[in-house]
Amino acid sequence: MVRVYAHASRPLSLPPAARLAAALGRPEAVPPPLLMLLGMVSTQVGAAVAKQLFASTSPGGTTTLRLGLGALVLLAATRPTLRLGWRAAGLVGTFGAAMAAMNLAFYAALHRVPLGVAVTVGFAGPLLVSLLGSRRLADALWAVLAGAGVLLLAGLGGVGVDAVGLLLCALIAVGWAGYVLLGKAMSGHVPGSRGLALGMAVGAVCVLPFGVASGGAELLDPRVVALGLGVALLSSLLPYSAELAALRRLPARVFAVLLSLEPAVAALVGALLLGELLAWPQLLGVACVVGAALGATLARRA
Repeated sequence: MVRVYAHASRPLSLPPAARLAAALGRPEAVPPPLLMLLGMVSTQVGAAVAKQLFASTSPGGTTTLRLGLGALVLLAATRPTLRLGWRAAGLVGTFGAAMAAMNLAFYAALHRVPLGVAVTVGFAGPLLVSLLGSRRLADALWAVLAGAGVLLLAGLGGVGVDAVGLLLCALIAVGWAGYVLLGKAMSGHVPGSRGLALGMAVGAVCVLPFGVASGGAELLDPRVVALGLGVALLSSLLPYSAELAALRRLPARVFAVLLSLEPAVAALVGALLLGELLAWPQLLGVACVVGAALGATLARRA
């Protein structure tokens, strides 16, 4: 636990966001698995804060604030060059559009379904792309398990789920898969945080019309802007920094195992902060997706 000491030696506990920021100041002092956990918790707490923003602005307005403010902070920190080749510029633009679509669908889905459902179904997107691209029989079985988990979350166990919200969750899965694939391709041309900063800026421009149309003057409210900045820091900048610091010290396989816990963390944060208690078939669905991700990762040698 990161603590700050005042006067003699009385420890003052920091709030989670400040604790994560302090940890990132000295990442070598924090065990990599704890950094990963802090990053995942930060992401989901940011989503919970965003859900509270819906009382003041729309999902489109929330997406605009997250990407816009996040892009400003990243651009100021990385100062990326705009001298890109046509291929690199095209990849950055496509990556930014995928990021915009994924986030817009995510916040629109959060308006209708629990956080744990939205994150788990979205997480299944890149997982299924990875598994279905494999020729191993074991990976096909893990894909079936992940698909069964998605069906349970969609209402196979008798739990009603908003149909529009479920469609938006499917769009999250598609957008997330595209985000991962395009991000990998882009990193070969614009490495590090610079590509992310440029892509986020493109994404902010893409969602701006939706934010203005649905949020309007509310986007200029100081309280809404402050909450939007909090969402940008919690959901994008802090977890990205934590995961990058952890990846430098973790084997890729261990990193993937820890990342597989993201849906479970989302379900837990949704229950604790938003009071979204999932029914047992939905919890079983989350367990199936997490189990498929863990099984596929542990079964692979490389």
